[in-house]
Amino acid sequence: MAVSASVGAGAAYADHPPTVVPGLMPPGPPMGPPDDTEQNANTACASTQSGGDGPAVPDNQASLNLPAAWRFSQGEGQLVAVIDTGVAPNPRLPGLSGGGDYVSHSDGLSDCDGHGTAVAGLIAASRVPGQGFAGVAPLSRIVSIRQTSNFFSTKGSSQGKKPEDMPGYGTTYTLAWAIRRAADLGARVINISEAACKPSYEDMPDGPIGSALQYAVDEHDAVVVVAAGNKDHDCKDVANKTIDPLDPAADPWTKIDYNFSPARYDDYVLAVGSVDANGQPSKFSVPGPWVGVAAPGEHVTSLDVNYEQPGSKGTITGMGDTPSGKAGDPIMGTSFAAPYVAGVAALVRAKFPDLPARDVIKRIEATAHAPAEGWNPYIGYGTVDPVAALTAEVPDKLPPKHPLPARSLQLPVPANPPAPDNTARNVALIGTGAVALLLVLGYLGSFPIRRFLDSKN
Repeated sequence: MAVSASVGAGAAYADHPPTVVPGLMPPGPPMGPPDDTEQNANTACASTQSGGDGPAVPDNQASLNLPAAWRFSQGEGQLVAVIDTGVAPNPRLPGLSGGGDYVSHSDGLSDCDGHGTAVAGLIAASRVPGQGFAGVAPLSRIVSIRQTSNFFSTKGSSQGKKPEDMPGYGTTYTLAWAIRRAADLGARVINISEAACKPSYEDMPDGPIGSALQYAVDEHDAVVVVAAGNKDHDCKDVANKTIDPLDPAADPWTKIDYNFSPARYDDYVLAVGSVDANGQPSKFSVPGPWVGVAAPGEHVTSLDVNYEQPGSKGTITGMGDTPSGKAGDPIMGTSFAAPYVAGVAALVRAKFPDLPARDVIKRIEATAHAPAEGWNPYIGYGTVDPVAALTAEVPDKLPPKHPLPARSLQLPVPANPPAPDNTARNVALIGTGAVALLLVLGYLGSFPIRRFLDSKN
């Protein structure tokens, strides 16, 4: 979900993690949107497609081997902030609380889009007998902060527009405000499944986000997990070819053509890319020098925001979370890869309660299934592994976010094999030949004896 985006193309230039400017962080309460907002004219809320109920474990969830991870941690005692479109109350989110609303005037427990409820379900949906689907950290608690919505906009701005042209609401400033709010509420993990994008030659108005992230991480020790971003909507022209075959040793930050925030605040966040069922990077997942790890992000099953409506089975496999979306659209995006990793962060924080936020991130990155080059801009240090994150020993330091350089190795020349030992064969052949010769000589020698005996007779 892009909260603030612009299209265009231009030459890439070096844009390392931006420096945090002090004093830009938004103030604390009161809550509420900074503008006069309303639900878009002539639009209903999100429609959903029921599915994924029953004992079968969804493929994405099965790939994480969660039952083995749950032997060590289920996220007990962890408060996870979901900064999103809101989270609707659901019996499978028993610890859900409202943290505020920067879109309208609710407590954060209203979700017209369905997006935030699906994200929360992937993190913390409780385990239910007979149901295969569950959240990664089913004993963690969710606090919802509504910060963006495709179904709301500033008052009067949606009049006369087609559904696909509805402006939506949410800015980089309200995102920064929500991050501060999550930190003040004591969230140990903060999930942000949204991204703002700008061409790299344009200024990104995200200074307040940087200040809020610094506040959350350095002053409140929160682990912040964010979506790497999708190639869609205003961000569809992004390339970010950070690995240049003609210049493989180049700094990846010099090769980007689009910036994504908050992902680009690499010193403070764990940015998550998406992989498909085969572990390959999803086509929509934005590469970048900020990507830390990856997780499944295609054909997702999660909680239904409309679970109380007739026909709902409580879980969904499709959703139309935009005014022009259809209920049967599969749930896909780095938005849904990020909460899998946020759930893993909650597991790790419960298992290692004294581990600082940056060390939690390092543990998740160090134990991921690494690509051959050690790190790449599509899946970072690799696909997340919950069991390894909870049990493995990790190095003191990770290699930098840069593919390992190509190396030329001289393979050892194999030694000549020893000459074959044919002694046994030779003895056998000689022996056989000698016996044959004696037989022939004996046979030939018998002729004169037979003639002599014949003459006597």
